[in-house]
Amino acid sequence: MGFSYRKSVRLGPFRINASKSGVGWSVGTKAVRTTVTPSGRRYTTFSVPGTGLSYRTDAKQGCLVPLALGLGLGVGAVWCGIRLMT
Repeated sequence: MGFSYRKSVRLGPFRINASKSGVGWSVGTKAVRTTVTPSGRRYTTFSVPGTGLSYRTDAKQGCLVPLALGLGLGVGAVWCGIRLMT
């Protein structure tokens, strides 16, 4: 194992990441984020905040399935919250 280095700077929804590989950036929220690595690869990450669950896909593959899954989880969470409040 070698040494590594990573530093992030947040500017609203934007994040600039500096590592020993170079400078990359990302934009989005905790639930959905698009990232461009120093080598130019693009990823889209879908996550459920606070759970540690996430799904990462290459931007080339498209994101309809994880997007539908994320929307379904969000609607389910809202529905459960409403049910608990009544």
